[in-house]
Amino acid sequence: MDPASQDINLNSPNKGLGVEQSDSLSDVPVEGAVGTTVVNPLPPGLTEEEAEELRTELTKVEEEINTLRQVLSAKERHAAELKRKLGLSPLNELKQNLSKGWQDVQTSNAYLSASATLDDITRSEAYKKTQETLSQAGQKTSAALSTVGTAITRKLGDMRNSATFKSFEDRVGNLKYKVVGTKGNGEAAGSPTDSNPAQDNAPF
Repeated sequence: MDPASQDINLNSPNKGLGVEQSDSLSDVPVEGAVGTTVVNPLPPGLTEEEAEELRTELTKVEEEINTLRQVLSAKERHAAELKRKLGLSPLNELKQNLSKGWQDVQTSNAYLSASATLDDITRSEAYKKTQETLSQAGQKTSAALSTVGTAITRKLGDMRNSATFKSFEDRVGNLKYKVVGTKGNGEAAGSPTDSNPAQDNAPF
C-alpha cells in the first residue's frame, strides 16, 4: 500500500485505509438519516450557485489539507531517519534546545535588565547598611554563644569539684566495685576511696 494514499488523520475513521477503501465507507449510513439526504438550509442572502461554489472550494481545501498532512508525515519520517543516521538522539536534541534556550534567556532584555537591577541594588547604600547590620548581628551572636559555652564549661567544672558530685562519684565507684568484684588476676579490687578491700568478693 502506498503511504501517500493513506489517511494519516489520527481521528479519522478511515485511519490507515487507502483512498480506494475509504471511498467504500461513503455507503455507511449516517446517524439521523432516514433514507433521504439531509441538506443544510442555506443562510440568508446566499444563492444555490454560491453555496455550491463554496462547497466545491471547501472540498478542494480539505483535500489540500490531507495532502499536506501526508507530505508533512513523510517529511517527519525522513527527518527522523536522517537524525538516526547522524546519531542524534532525542536526549541530545533536548540538551541542545535547553542550552540554546538558556543562551536566549541570558541575552534577553528582561534578563539583562534584571541583572542590571541586581547590580544596582548591591551597590545601593541601603543594601550596604543591611549587610553591615547583619554582619554585626552575626558577630554579636557568635560572641554571645561563646560566652554561654564558657559559662557552662565553668559551671560544670565547679559542679565536678563540689562535695555532692564527689559523694556521687564515690558511690558509683563503690557500686562498680561490688558489681565487678576482683580484677582479672585474682587480686581484690579496692574502692577508689576505700583503703580496706571488701570482705565479700563473690561476683553476685
